[in-house]
Amino acid sequence: MMLIERAHAKVNLTLRVNCRRADGYHDLESLVAFASAADLLTLTPGPALSLRVEGPTAAAAGDGDGNLVLKAARELAAGIPHLASGAFHLEKRLPVAAGLGGGSSDAAAALRLLARANGLALDDARVLDAARRIGSDVPVCLESRARAMRGAGELLGPQLNLPPLFAVLVNPGVGVSTPQVFARLGLQPGEVHGFGKPPAFADGMPFDAMIAALRKGRNDLEDAAIFDAPAISHVLAVIAAAPGCRLARMSGSGATCFGLFATRSGAIRAARVIRRDNRNWWATAVLLR
Repeated sequence: MMLIERAHAKVNLTLRVNCRRADGYHDLESLVAFASAADLLTLTPGPALSLRVEGPTAAAAGDGDGNLVLKAARELAAGIPHLASGAFHLEKRLPVAAGLGGGSSDAAAALRLLARANGLALDDARVLDAARRIGSDVPVCLESRARAMRGAGELLGPQLNLPPLFAVLVNPGVGVSTPQVFARLGLQPGEVHGFGKPPAFADGMPFDAMIAALRKGRNDLEDAAIFDAPAISHVLAVIAAAPGCRLARMSGSGATCFGLFATRSGAIRAARVIRRDNRNWWATAVLLR
């Protein structure tokens, strides 16, 4: 029987870089939400592990050993002898290397499929360990629900019930290197970067209170990403100018940016106009959860 999972886009509503740790990793704090926009991953159980990738952004994602879907399957199999796997098919719809955690979300979807195929719970220690080994964003993508993440992604807060957050996601089709963006911060191991207290977020916050709290936050990687991809500043200006936009910010290390709207119709209208006026951009209206 074919098993199906959606790999939802991850959106960093805030992203604070506290310091660079002695081990070289950056210590982060981020409020993460997940968008209705997603890749589609299926698993047909069988004797051999394989992956086929199709879809609008398949070429950029690749289907070789570097794809995180295969890495997820092999990491889980390393801790579970005789793990049942099979043929994966990935319909790649999200932009690649875009600050949306697409590869990490694909890997998390692969772990969910393999857990279902093998009767494993998502909180099984072997599943969680595999998620941590694959990449820093994979643990938060396992359940794909809004929550705070800290450290190098390994420390997760409780799930948060967000108010309806209608958003526009916009990517200008420009690639951004995450390691290069972090390198541009110029932090040495042990050096502190964070400034001021991060905003506080509570479960079930009303929309206006959530927007007010988000405005007190920031994305510390935004300036560094704009240095390498000036188009990001143009995207942010276009989103911010859309009627009804309450907040415009970059997600992750870029180049995808988002705008938050109070109404679904406002987000849909903004996405439609942005696509019309910028033919080479990827833009879509989503609901964040």
